[in-house]
Amino acid sequence: MGALVTLQLPDDSPVLDLPWIITFGPLDDEDDWEPVVCGPYERLHALALAESVVADEELMAVVEPLLPSASADEVRGEILAAKTAAEDEAAQAEDAEVYGDYDELAVAEPTETVEQEAEPRPAPTPDELRAGFTRIGAMLARLGQ
Repeated sequence: MGALVTLQLPDDSPVLDLPWIITFGPLDDEDDWEPVVCGPYERLHALALAESVVADEELMAVVEPLLPSASADEVRGEILAAKTAAEDEAAQAEDAEVYGDYDELAVAEPTETVEQEAEPRPAPTPDELRAGFTRIGAMLARLGQ
């Protein structure tokens, strides 16, 4: 059995309605092959498809939203935000190595355990996926107007 990684979002998150992609890759470092990216899919289709594939194979599947950008400036903004977040995280890690991670200890809360279904959802049929592609295409066309 493989592993599936995705975002846990509130039920009213607008991100849930975005197209989602799946990146399948090796579960351990011993396998040396390039990850395979599939999609876009509707979120529930992406999750079901990923669950179905990793249920029987030693793979990792990462299911994440596809953030459509309508300009190069939007893409640059996303890249800048990712770089800034990585720099902040690196600085916090460096401070923790030197001074200890007291902030995290002070605000530590119990973590929530997410129970997974024993059996993966059935993979969507090709017709269901095609219908999802049509809905995604219509949504992207509306965003582009």
